[in-house]
Parts: sequence; C-alpha cells; structure tokens
Amino acid sequence: MAVPFLDVTAQYRALQAEIEKALLDVARSGRYILGERGAALEKALAAYADVPYAVGCASGTDALILALRAAGVGPGHEVITTAYSFFATASCISLVGATPVFVDIDPRTYNIDAAQVERRITVRTKAIIPVHLYGQPAEMDPLLALSREWGITIIEDACQAIGAEYKGRRVCAIGQIGCVSFYPTKNLSGMGDGGMAFTSDPALFEKLRVLREHGARPRYVHKVIGYNSRLDELQAAVLLVKARRLEEWTARRRAHAGLYRERFEGGPVIPPFESPYVRHVYNQFVVRVKNRARLMGRLKAEGIGCAVYYPVPLHIQECFAGLGYKRGDLPVSELAAEETLALPIYPDLRPEQVVEVAKAVSGAL
Repeated sequence: MAVPFLDVTAQYRALQAEIEKALLDVARSGRYILGERGAALEKALAAYADVPYAVGCASGTDALILALRAAGVGPGHEVITTAYSFFATASCISLVGATPVFVDIDPRTYNIDAAQVERRITVRTKAIIPVHLYGQPAEMDPLLALSREWGITIIEDACQAIGAEYKGRRVCAIGQIGCVSFYPTKNLSGMGDGGMAFTSDPALFEKLRVLREHGARPRYVHKVIGYNSRLDELQAAVLLVKARRLEEWTARRRAHAGLYRERFEGGPVIPPFESPYVRHVYNQFVVRVKNRARLMGRLKAEGIGCAVYYPVPLHIQECFAGLGYKRGDLPVSELAAEETLALPIYPDLRPEQVVEVAKAVSGAL
C-alpha cells in the first residue's frame, strides 16, 4: 500500500463546498485586505491561544520579523535560538540586523537546551526564540526565569505547534509574543502563505499592527518604517473554515502517534519523546534510526513517503559562516540531523495506513 508523506488536498476535498463558498463570498465582497474575515480569524485564534490580541500577517516568517521589530531588536543586539529548526527562525534575526546566537538542543525533544541558553547570555542579548519543534513545546519555565532576571523578550516560534500546551498553557500565551504559520503543511493550513503573531501586551499589539502595514498610524503617517505584511481575506476565509476542525485534527494526529508508538515498541526505531506535562500536536512524527539513507531508499521503493527535517543545522549553514561556528560545536543538533526521519502523520491518514507505514519501517531495519 503506497502512503504519501503528506496530502495537502485531502482537507480541501473533505471541505470543498464550504471552502469554495467562503472564497466566492470574498470574491464578491470586494474587500480583499484587512476585512471582516481577517478580524474574525484574529479574534477566534486569540481566544484559542488564550491571549487577548492576535495580528494576522503574510507568513510565519513575517510574524517572527514583526515580533523581533516590535520587541526592539535590531543592529547591535543578539538573539539566542536553537541550531536545529527551519531556516526562518534564524534568518529573521539577521534580517532585522541582529546576530543569531546558536545553542544546542535537548537530545530527547530536539528543542532548545535551556541550560545552554543561560551560558550564552550577554549584555547584548535582547531576545530568546525557543522553537516548539515538530509540535512539542520547548521547556519554557527556565527561559521565563531568564527573561525576568535579564529583561529579555521571549518570542515563541510556534509555527509548527498551534494548539500545543506546556503545563496547561497554550503556546503563544507563554512568552511575550508567539508566532504561527499557516503554510499549507501546518496543522492549521491555508491555501498559500499566512501567519499570525499573538501577545498579551497591548503595547506590543499596537506595534505589531503598525509594523505590518508600512509603519503607518494613522494612514499615510509614518513614525517608523514597517512592512507590507497583511493576511489577505481569501486566506482568512479558508482558515476560518478549517479552524473549527483544528481540535478534531489534533486528536487524529495524536491518535496516529499513539498507534505508531505501539507498533515501534521494543524495536530499533526510537519514536518521539513526549514530555509528560505537554500536549504535543505532531506537526511531524520524527523517529530516530541508524542507517537512515538505507531506510529511506527501501521506503521509497514501497511507495511510503518520508522526509528529513532538517539535514543541515543552522550553525553550519553557509550563509552563517561569518559567525564562526564549525562542525562539532553543537554535536547534539548535528547528530539529530543525521539520524532523524519524519513519517506520515497528517489527520487524513487512515489507521490502516499508519500500520502499513510502521510495518514497512520495521521491516526495513
């Protein structure tokens, strides 16, 4: 049985009538930017994240850039973050003129190692960006303690983790600002790019709103230079349709993860570790194996989809060579990049497909 790694059209097929009506309504409305659907989505997702404010923008990358700018991060500042994440986590720091400072990860969760963060704080440290990688919240309590002690802003990169929880608190409600992505592969996905920034701070909320619209407030009056980064009404309309199903889809992802664990128990595959006090939302189900290349080849031959997230840690990306990191500096991230493999986990999978994937993986090792 062939099983694709991801089928981004499955949700569209299931919700086709609702989605097409929502898109047609926008087309007929004549209001395509900053309209009622975007405002409704901000209100709904702010409530979902348990914060008072949300600001829609053009992408998850832009959400991070807006968050950094709203926090006052710029040239001369340092931002500490993980070496093991999607590129945008670090590129956003450079794009606002600051310097990314990379630290290693916890070998079980693949999230930022809080103990290493403390050792890298300097007088230039302006912010910390923990990433809730693959849908599991990072260890936030130690980072919050550092934030209070040093006056450092915590910006949560929750682009893979909408709906995840840490000790009963939703991600994006823990730090000063939280950011999510609505890219088509995410748990709450649009039909294109989109993102959102969340905060409980009214001053940060106002800065985020101003920055997403060219820095203007009121219109045509610019005290700061901002961006053209608005979530359009077409994306907001699609996301409003899908948001009502997010908890159902999360439950399916978690059920798939549980089924995988049962099948891998006692075998050579190391399934994801899930901290006992978090809710992991499984944007990815990432296992650890030896001889990954051989396994990938055998799965491909059987029509089983898989992918590597991420093959090159950020600290040894060519574009960051000027920062002076070298291979061996962050060994846990480097080893994870060599041994981890993501398996299909999207909510539209059928249980028998999960069993088929697990059987193929186990049989190939």
